[in-house]
Amino acid sequence: MLSIICILGKNNAIGYKNKLLWDIPDDLEHFKKITGKHTVVMGKKTFKSIGHALPNRLNVIITRDKNYKAEGCKIVHSIEDILEIAKQKKDKEIFIIGGGQIYKQFLPYADKLYLTLVDDEPKRVDTFFPDYSDFKKLLSEEKKEYKRIKYKFVELIK
Repeated sequence: MLSIICILGKNNAIGYKNKLLWDIPDDLEHFKKITGKHTVVMGKKTFKSIGHALPNRLNVIITRDKNYKAEGCKIVHSIEDILEIAKQKKDKEIFIIGGGQIYKQFLPYADKLYLTLVDDEPKRVDTFFPDYSDFKKLLSEEKKEYKRIKYKFVELIK
């Protein structure tokens, strides 16, 4: 199964200058819990913004750069490479973790979305999550709040 995990605000805002728009500890814990011991797929910019391979996961970076190397990561160059890994892995769920272009490329192949929906409309945004209206809500938690930021965890399926 191919899943996407992302934190997004109103108008599907997700980032600015290669950084997430919110730093919500509960969201980070949610991310770790959901993706732990699974394969995570990210673009080169997302990997560089994180700065290292995520522990307890197979880290896969998708890039057009044929010479790119990153310690502790598998490098691939196409969506087909990822889909092949998904078929071969015994891992029941592979997670797409960003960034914006990677989400856009993989959304048509995704079976499930794990979204943190933030009730906020940041003024500075340069990266957006694609339209996901083809997905239906499976699970929605009650709204939570952290430093006056309201958010909730939602799971959607096709």
